[in-house]
Amino acid sequence: MQTIVGTRSTLPVLANVLLLAEEKRLELRATDLEVSLEVGVDAQVGKVGATTLPARRLFGLVKELESQEIEIAANDKELCTVQGGGAQYKLHGISAEEFPTHPKFKEEQQVTLPQVKLREMIRKTEYAISREESRPTLNGIFLCIQGGKLVVVATDGRRLAMVEEEIEEGGACKAEFILPAKCVGELGRLLGSEGTAGFRISETQVEITLTQGEGHPTRIYSKLIEGNYPNFRQVIPKESKERVSLGREELLAALRRAEQVASDKANSVKFSFTKNNLAITINSPEVGEGRESIAINYKGPDIDIAFNPAYLMDPLKALDTGEIFLEMNDGLSPGVIKCNAPFLYVIMPMRT
Repeated sequence: MQTIVGTRSTLPVLANVLLLAEEKRLELRATDLEVSLEVGVDAQVGKVGATTLPARRLFGLVKELESQEIEIAANDKELCTVQGGGAQYKLHGISAEEFPTHPKFKEEQQVTLPQVKLREMIRKTEYAISREESRPTLNGIFLCIQGGKLVVVATDGRRLAMVEEEIEEGGACKAEFILPAKCVGELGRLLGSEGTAGFRISETQVEITLTQGEGHPTRIYSKLIEGNYPNFRQVIPKESKERVSLGREELLAALRRAEQVASDKANSVKFSFTKNNLAITINSPEVGEGRESIAINYKGPDIDIAFNPAYLMDPLKALDTGEIFLEMNDGLSPGVIKCNAPFLYVIMPMRT
């Protein structure tokens, strides 16, 4: 919960974690009013009740206690005793009544898919989220649920990543929403290789429930980004004249080497396609220059096209296929990266 807890909020209770003791269960909640996290753990509860304690201090204290079991007790003045082994400490809390409540959701808007599938979809798109606050609708990933499919898109205006997967449960649901970057980051951290992820959606909020086996579910609540996401399908080229097969790892290694001589002023790498050859060159006057060639199967016309190496490496790092395909029309039109999976990446060329 450490990444959720607010650090500079004007509301002191947001720096605290809510401890809710129920029968045989301790529920913990944290929020910054944008994203909330709820986690449950098994516990022996002597008396039900709730309080809030400073999250970072409680974490640091529990981390350092040399005991396998920890006992927590709070009185009616929100003074909490934390003890383990021979150690006993007291922390001042804030009433649970001051802690924000959860939003309400309608059951009919619900979709479920495997956690591993959602994790991969986020991994293949989140790097393209815009970090510029001038276009808030791009500060997250766009999710479109329609026709039994989930489409996830991220773009910053210079490149676009899109992935599409079938939905196993709730395919009849139809929804579109923009998930903020902070929630996306939390999901990427919490999603595992087993279990399911269930979405419940309202007009302004989303609840994501992560379940795994018989354990307690983890729930993430997040506000949605308001506004209309751009029509991303307009920027995807309808057709491409040339399609080149490239080894993903070989290309990524070449770009990593080329990036070593890039600079803020010269951050483009030029791809020169000639018969059965790709020449990768970079020239940075204040740093240096480089060139290397890769043998490819290419019979088309000579094409020179330049890309930002970091933008080109991002999808290559996220993919795990051995082969990728670069589609293009000429040196001034967008390039498209595809693979043998429901993934697509559009990258704008750079002028040199």
